[in-house]
Amino acid sequence: MLRKGEKALSEDEVTPEEAIKDPYLLEFLDLKDEYSESDLEEALIHRLEEFLLELGPEFTFVGRQRRLRVGDAWYRIDLLFYHRRLRCLVIIDLKLGALTHADAGQMHLYCNYAREHWTLEDENPPVGLILCADKNEEQIELLELTEGSVRVASYLTELPPRELLERKLLESIEHARVRALAGERLSPPDTDE
Repeated sequence: MLRKGEKALSEDEVTPEEAIKDPYLLEFLDLKDEYSESDLEEALIHRLEEFLLELGPEFTFVGRQRRLRVGDAWYRIDLLFYHRRLRCLVIIDLKLGALTHADAGQMHLYCNYAREHWTLEDENPPVGLILCADKNEEQIELLELTEGSVRVASYLTELPPRELLERKLLESIEHARVRALAGERLSPPDTDE
């Protein structure tokens, strides 16, 4: 069922849930044990080609440290991308630690500003991605970040243990199976005319 203001997706369109994965593996950055947000951003820009490959094939780089002004306050968006199939800007805010409620509020501000000032007439509203080292699913749910324009994904700077990879693979297979079954139930029955 579509909510007010939503339109049905065509077969080649994707949703933010499909376009943004979690987690992102950033081992190619070669970051040491201790680094700052600016070190993380600098490493991502320095290795932009690998980062774009990790994000996915439809992302295009727009800029970094994009300034915006709200009232008398100035803000800077860490990274700005455009997603071709979503047809919208994707704002990425980098966080070294765990997600906080302040991060969610800040990202909503960024998305609302970008929607009002940067979005072109034929584009969809921006999507915000808070890319953090750690996240809490209950907090994400309570902040209502499971639907809407803001997403949260974690990143890893080194490959996780084999057991975790196996578990994630099995979860992904099950998720795909559930989606396939849901698609079968939603598709109209074949009719012979």
